Amino acid sequence: MSADQVLDYMAGLGREARAASRVIARATTAVKNRALLATADAIEAAADSLIAANALDLQAGRDNGLDEAMIDRLAITPAGLQAMVEGLRQVAALPDPIGAIRDMKYLPSGIQVGRMRVPLGVIGIIYESRPNVTVEAASLCLKSGNACILRGGSESIHSNRAIADCIRQGLEAAGLPQQVVQVVETTDRAAVGALISMPEYVDVIVPRGGKGLIERISRDARVPVIKHLDGICHVYVDDRADLDKAEAITLNAKTHRYGVCNAMETLLVHQGVASVFLPRIAALYADKGVELRGCEQTRAILPQAVAATEEDWGTEYLAPILSIRVVADMDAAMEHINRYSSQHTESIVTEDFTRARRFLAEVDSSSVMVNASTRFADGFEYGLGAEIGISTDKLHARGPVGLEGLTSEKYVVYGDGHIRK
Repeated sequence: MSADQVLDYMAGLGREARAASRVIARATTAVKNRALLATADAIEAAADSLIAANALDLQAGRDNGLDEAMIDRLAITPAGLQAMVEGLRQVAALPDPIGAIRDMKYLPSGIQVGRMRVPLGVIGIIYESRPNVTVEAASLCLKSGNACILRGGSESIHSNRAIADCIRQGLEAAGLPQQVVQVVETTDRAAVGALISMPEYVDVIVPRGGKGLIERISRDARVPVIKHLDGICHVYVDDRADLDKAEAITLNAKTHRYGVCNAMETLLVHQGVASVFLPRIAALYADKGVELRGCEQTRAILPQAVAATEEDWGTEYLAPILSIRVVADMDAAMEHINRYSSQHTESIVTEDFTRARRFLAEVDSSSVMVNASTRFADGFEYGLGAEIGISTDKLHARGPVGLEGLTSEKYVVYGDGHIRK
């Protein structure tokens, strides 16, 4: 396609999504669930063709020199297919947030005022690699009453087209227009620029991918964006911590999975327990092959640690590397967090209730925890059922974004011929 053709194509998707958004916004819970369950059935029935389509993407990826980590994210396995199916059925089982009214109350004028939960409208989602995101994004948008335009990476185009066909079958089975979920067919990068520049058709953009993608979207979008850039997460071990708990939490927060945004990247330890705690946890990290980078006080206790640089404190490693700083007290820990954190997730390990409450109140991140691993910062673990991503923004949605995060509220007023005097 030429540049003008791409713009025309994307504008067409936008117009159709806007029209479809009005249909899905008024759809009943039963109709939306029927579409989700029919999509699950269609994916099960098309398992062989989906894996065959994915094989085309895998072969193209290898031919184009994609690394093994990227190939792994791109692959659809039988277990992965089953996870897609189960995910759709789980979203169908979730409570429908749309139409719920809260805080209805009579005011002195005699009117009743409350708030009703409503869809956002049209959601554009831009993502890389993982074809399962196509299913996750479509299911969450559909259940929350939104139309969506999905732009996956060019490396997964065959997989996404095959999945889109299953979603179309599910929508048709429920009597919904197929334009409720549209997958961008072109791999031209100009499609991304067009999608983020159509406020007349798109209400919000959700980017899922690497920091470069998200920075570009955040910089260039003319549509509001729900996003986070980095996951520079901290755990602070207080001098009033149970060190057995601290050991389990800090080991899990770093080594449960490395390449995820809620993994701990910096460990802060109170100077009162550092000489006891650091050798204990360092031995466990050594068994896992984790490289330690520490401040001067850390290296006095752990000579094997590499000297940490200023850059280390602000780095999301997504790898078996950990920065460690010994701090004078909780205030020093919070000062470090407020300076270097990406406002994703922070945790304190302490048995002191007053300090725990201060930490919760004063640390300004989207998730703040007491005596728990940062790895819990996840929509499923928070009981949301699923998430479309994590938001470190302060407006609208913050933290894991599930069904409710894809909605808004409007005021509703009941009167009986009331007039303002």
